[in-house]
Parts: sequence; C-alpha cells; structure tokens
Amino acid sequence: MTVRTRFAPSPTGLLHIGGARTALFNYLFARHHGGQFLLRIEDTDRERSTQEATQVILDGLAWLGLETDQPPVFQSTRQARHAEVAQQMLAAGRAYRCFLTSAELDRMREQAKAEGRGLRIESPWRDRDLAEAPQGAPSVIRLRAPREGETVVHDLVQGDVRVANAELDDMIILRSDGTPTYLHAVVVDDHDMGITHVIRGDDHLTNTFRQVQVYEAMGWKPPLFGHVPLIHGADGAKLSKRHGAQSVTEFRTMGYLPEALCNYLLRLGWGHGDTEIFSRAEAISLFDIDAVGRAASRMDYAKLAHVNGVWLRAADDDRLAREVLERLAHRPGLALGTQAAHRIRVLIPHLKERAKTLVELTDSASFLAHPLPLPMEPKAAAQLSAENRLMLREVAAALAETDFSPAGVDTALRSYAERTGRKLGTVAQPLRAALTGSTVSPGIDAVLVALGRDEALARIEAAAA
Repeated sequence: MTVRTRFAPSPTGLLHIGGARTALFNYLFARHHGGQFLLRIEDTDRERSTQEATQVILDGLAWLGLETDQPPVFQSTRQARHAEVAQQMLAAGRAYRCFLTSAELDRMREQAKAEGRGLRIESPWRDRDLAEAPQGAPSVIRLRAPREGETVVHDLVQGDVRVANAELDDMIILRSDGTPTYLHAVVVDDHDMGITHVIRGDDHLTNTFRQVQVYEAMGWKPPLFGHVPLIHGADGAKLSKRHGAQSVTEFRTMGYLPEALCNYLLRLGWGHGDTEIFSRAEAISLFDIDAVGRAASRMDYAKLAHVNGVWLRAADDDRLAREVLERLAHRPGLALGTQAAHRIRVLIPHLKERAKTLVELTDSASFLAHPLPLPMEPKAAAQLSAENRLMLREVAAALAETDFSPAGVDTALRSYAERTGRKLGTVAQPLRAALTGSTVSPGIDAVLVALGRDEALARIEAAAA
C-alpha cells in the first residue's frame, strides 16, 4: 500500500498556524513512509471562499517547503461526483429523500431546547412512502444511518474512540439545491484520491463518526485516522489574537525563517527525546504518528524565537543579506545601492550572531544603508562630548593610514589607545556611536571594515564636527 495523505484547508482566511502544523505532519508522515502528500482546497462554501485566500494557502505551503506530489484538487469542481455518489446511496437504500420543511425543523429545535437536550433529527420520511410526498416539494437526501450498535474509530493518536449510533441522526448528504454537504463531500474526495491516512485536528473527531458511516454505506474501506490535539495559548485557552501571531503570514512578516517555524511546529505535539533542532531530512527520517501526544500543545513564542535564532545563525549569509535588503526596501530614507548591499553582506556574519528574527537583523543592519547625517540614539549622542569629538579626529587620522583590513584596523585602534593612555573601550564606544548612531553593534573593527575607508571616515568626520 502506498501511503497517501492530504491537507484539506478551506480558503476562507489566512493559513492558521494549526493548519500549518497539520500540513507539516501529513507531509512528514507521507515522506517517512515513502508515500505521497496531496492538497485539496475545500472551497464549496462559495460565499466565504476567495481566490486571495487560496493563494495565501499555496504561498504559505511553498514558503514552508511543503511540496505536494500532485496539483491541488478543488472540491468545488467535484460536485457532480458528490451528487452521483449520493444518488447511488439512494438507489441502494442507504439514503432516503426527506421532505421536512423549515417550519417542521424549527419546531424540532424548539422542542429539543424546551426539553434541555441536543437536537437529533428524527425524520418521518426515513421509512415513509414517497407517494405521500407533497407534489413538487423540495427535498434533501439523508444518510440512512444505523440506529443500533456503535461506530468505532481506531484512532492512531487518540486510541479507540466510540459513539453509540443512537446518538447520531440521519445527516443530510445532498441539499435540496443539489449541492453536497461538507461531511459527504470529504468522504467522496478522500476515497477518490486514494487517501490512506487522514491526519487532522481533533476538533474533527466528531465528524469522523459520521464520515465512517458514509464509508460503510458505500462499502468503501475507510482510511486510518489520526486526530492531533489543537494548539493552545500559554494560558491553556484556545489560541487567539490576544496570545500573539496566529497565521503563517504573520510569522513570516515578523521575521521567522520557514525552517525554524517548521522545526518549532514539529516539536509542538511530537517528541524525540530532548532533541530540539531537526533538519528537514532528520524530521522525515524520525517522524511517525505514534509519537504524537494526546494532550493539547501550548504556543511558546519565546521558545520559537530561540529556535529561530539557532536557524538564523546557521543560515546562508547571502540569503540573509537578500532578506535584509528586501525588508529595507520598504523603509524610507535609505540609500540602497550596490555599496549598501556590499556593506550588509560583509557584516551579516557578525550581525546574525545577535539577532533572533529577520526583523531584528534588519534593524541592526539599517545603519549601513543610512546616508549622512546619521540619526543618533540618545545614548549614542551622549558619547559625542567635546572631548570625544576631538579624540575622534585623532582616531580618524590613525585609521586613514591603514589598509582597512581587519588586522590593519585592529592594530591602528590598539596602537592609538596605547599611545594616548586610553582603554580600548573608551575609544571604541564614541567611535561606535559615530559609525552606527547606536551604542550596540558587532565588533568595531568589523563595522569599520564593512563600511569601508571612505564611508567610515566620512561618518567619523560628521560626528566630530
């Protein structure tokens, strides 16, 4: 058997972080077992589904590196097939036409509410002669669900889960306008796509009992199910805006790397000892559904930032420089030419050691692209006293005689400090303020080399003036 998993989002909004983890688990499970990972866009809700949301999903999966093995299936294009299966069930006596009116359904709801119980539809048309149906009245097709016994799901995460069939009513599979319901369409699509394993959030578990009944009504073998606990906030409540970012788009904007986000999501509900950092190859090799826990996971944004910092320090410097330049392009007042790009690329190996996100990395690199006059943070401005401005002129003269190599710059600064009886730090801090407009930066020799002779001396002169 070839393992085939799928990710089946509805294009009604952003790609939620929980959905991204579901996609990741399906992708890794399929790759681990040498199978296929598929995508189905469940866009049958035509009022809420949008092309923009569909593109957000496609872009998000591509950014995360979760490649599918076939083009996406759009559920809305398969309505004729969904109706065909409903008609087959009707012909086989596994479904029936129901002529319950809206008024009759409202009375059932009111009675259930008055009696303090949940609504369970008991349609009088389950065994009624169709000859009694009102002429030309609209009808739906309902599943003729079993009323005795129980429906059991042998869940790969939750274990055996069962429900008494007496608790499940005859759900609608085809509406009066001929469109399928979600629970029916999903079964037909998963069967036709050859899905062997359905891995999804445990909020779908109650749906699964109904879907299993559709499989049984058609005589189809159900896939294996694995219902993964949801992601909660740090306080144990359902993840919401008050906890922080929720969508893949937000995390991308906030400067997280896709490999870091996938790494963090992998460990959110799945474990492998105390190991925290996994390459994609390692994740594929190690991931299996039996190591997914039953308890809800809690989103830890500080932990995510730590993981992102690890991946940031390991990232390719050329890639990071491109990311920084792309983000700087949206900031006004900067000079983003080839010189700035070169400076950023030279200093990236030093800048990334202090950053946890691309936003932090961009912030720390922005001084390299800022034209004179350089904006000064208050603490940096305080370093430019009259005495220190005089010192900066002397430092500039000493630096002008070097070749501006790392060794040459270091030697010039140390020689100047020794010659004038100063500690190196008392020289470096005013110099850092003059060069960066801040009191925090990589090593001053690395900053000087990245700026280059002409720009560095121009900045020192401007500060000294």
